Amino acid sequence: MLAAASESPARVAFGDEQVSANATLHGLAQCTVDLTPEECSRCLATHMVWLGVCCTDMNGARLSGPSCYLRYELMAFAPGTPPTKAPLVEPPPPSAAAPGGSSGTGGSSSSSRKKPRTCALGGVALLLVGACIILVTWWCKEEERKQSSSSGRGSRRKRMESLLQQQQQHPRRYSYSQLKRMTGSFAHKLGQGGNGAVYKGRLPDGREVAVKMLKEAKWADGEEFINEVARISRTSHVNVVTLLGFCVEGKSRRGLVYEYMPNGSLERYAGGGGDLSLSWERLLDIAVGIARGLEYLHRGCNAHIVHFDIKPHNILLDATFRPKISDFGLAKLRLQKESTIAVSIAGARGTVGYIAPEVFSRQVGAVTSKSDVYSYGMMVLEMVGARRSGVVVVVDGSGSSGASSSYFPECLYRPGSGVLDRFCASSTCSGPEEEEVLRKMVVVGLWCIRMSPSDRPSMSRVLVLISTGPVQRLSQH
Repeated sequence: MLAAASESPARVAFGDEQVSANATLHGLAQCTVDLTPEECSRCLATHMVWLGVCCTDMNGARLSGPSCYLRYELMAFAPGTPPTKAPLVEPPPPSAAAPGGSSGTGGSSSSSRKKPRTCALGGVALLLVGACIILVTWWCKEEERKQSSSSGRGSRRKRMESLLQQQQQHPRRYSYSQLKRMTGSFAHKLGQGGNGAVYKGRLPDGREVAVKMLKEAKWADGEEFINEVARISRTSHVNVVTLLGFCVEGKSRRGLVYEYMPNGSLERYAGGGGDLSLSWERLLDIAVGIARGLEYLHRGCNAHIVHFDIKPHNILLDATFRPKISDFGLAKLRLQKESTIAVSIAGARGTVGYIAPEVFSRQVGAVTSKSDVYSYGMMVLEMVGARRSGVVVVVDGSGSSGASSSYFPECLYRPGSGVLDRFCASSTCSGPEEEEVLRKMVVVGLWCIRMSPSDRPSMSRVLVLISTGPVQRLSQH
């Protein structure tokens, strides 16, 4: 009957089926004439599915949709003229009553009106059950995804730790109790920085170490901390401090174990402002060593690291006064093919007086490894005392002096002013050789702190200038 209806030009068909010796099932299938045979067949097939769901135990049912109509009853009904447009209407009532008169016909009609309501309610219930099944399935998959993500982070962290342990000079993992034991319950404090406190300790083999306990808030994420350890462990240079071990325990205990630097930080000797002073030749050697370390971080190591916090406090000196760059807490990785680094102005960090201007203002230029060059230049000028003697002046936005401002080299904007000559003449240099060292460090320092990053040299160029013979005046570069 369904096939006959879809193939009929009028899109309607009647059928009879003998269901028992005394009963015959009469049916009607009908579509609007604007449907194609395929569309009519699909519409009627959908109705047949619903009949199988809701009405299998009924003696009659009617399903009506916007484009097709199905009806079956045990009582014979005469075919009427099918409509040509949706919505469909029911066929006209029977022309002749069956035996039993009008009462039988009326009862059957009333029953058939109630049965579509029951069928509709059953369909709604089925939809609700289906929706519940979909929601439960989605919830289960979401929970499975969360658990998978959590276990994925844990497995990544374990893989990272395993990778660290496989390296030849791998940093060893220590427990918090081991750090406490090697430092004597953190009895000997070497210093305090923005990222945490440093304590002197001793390994079981007798080697002296520096144990840095990091602030809780900064490294709450254990995975991020492991990534930072992996970053530091990839560096290996005589002018970069060696990481010997680390501690990650619970949600707050994070520690780093470094080689011990007996002569402390450069801050003690820089610019005469510290407790001690060094010879000009030694200061130059230290400046050359720092340049080598930075050039390695920028270009030599696999990670390509920009430090972002180069200053005397973060330069440590070993027993022979060899400088080693430390404190990678603000460091950022730079891919080999990338020249700029995404650093939000709101998240800019560092030390006032050493931070490159582009870190705060994108109008100056892009943040690159040249930001470390700026900090290096400021540190070199600090080492020779030039920042305290008028070679470099402090200017804020209003033109007045201020401690929270950027530094501008005065002699850059006053050619022939003789500021550099007067500074060298007033220094503690005992001869022309020492004066040449001083002049070299001042000229290189001034070149590194030029306002535009594009005007500053790379650390490779700085290393060539500061480690070779006499340099010419800045204007000739």
